Amino acid sequence: MERTVVCMKWGTLYGPDYVNVLFRAVSEQLDGPFRFVCFTDESTGIDSGVDCVPIPAMRLGPSGWQRGGWPKLSVFCQGAADLSGRCLFIDLDTIITGPLDALFQLPGNPIMIREWPRLADRLRKRARFGASGIFAWDADQLHHIWQRFAENSELVLSAFSQEQRYLEQHAQDLHFWPEDWVISFKRTLMAPPLLDRMIAPKPVPPQARILAFHGDPRPIDVVPDRNQRWGKGWHYGRGAVPYVRDYWLRHGGHDPG
Repeated sequence: MERTVVCMKWGTLYGPDYVNVLFRAVSEQLDGPFRFVCFTDESTGIDSGVDCVPIPAMRLGPSGWQRGGWPKLSVFCQGAADLSGRCLFIDLDTIITGPLDALFQLPGNPIMIREWPRLADRLRKRARFGASGIFAWDADQLHHIWQRFAENSELVLSAFSQEQRYLEQHAQDLHFWPEDWVISFKRTLMAPPLLDRMIAPKPVPPQARILAFHGDPRPIDVVPDRNQRWGKGWHYGRGAVPYVRDYWLRHGGHDPG
């Protein structure tokens, strides 16, 4: 089975370090041959082992590039990057924590994350939606996702707040990752607000394959070895998280100091 790992970088929020660290970490945790593709508008500084390809043209205004992850839908454009076989998309603000081979073997077009609930979500028994930080699909499937968007982008953008809501609604064979394989730094490992000031994030469980940093903080925020505050609002911590710092530096990321 052909295997392709896909990521995407546009704008200036994520530098080439994010692509390179992800590529090197995936290379450690995936046995056998695979192709690593980065859809990007700027390939300077990216490792030569990464196949950089342009992001297919999209009818997106400035807000479309900044709100959610709408450019991700372009991976379903037929012929884009000549993708083939089973594909695994991984957001750049993600840490690889365990073997990835099994992620290519589960059925689903796509397989998505089942959204991690906040305490308020649990109390209100709020429905949990799909999240697109890590998703898998067969390269010859889901072209209709792109086609419908390309033909009706303005209508889609007005009807859906995020690309993952659109993807979930139009998927015909949707599955979700095992919840202990893909976990959230913010929702799974950080202590609840107020307690997070005194209690450090928990270690990564041995069964986890991927640790996602969605929103704030991002991996680079918890790397500096100084008493720097990171997080957002009432949910925050301070200083380096040792296992994130070790991961980042071990895979060649720069030390922000």
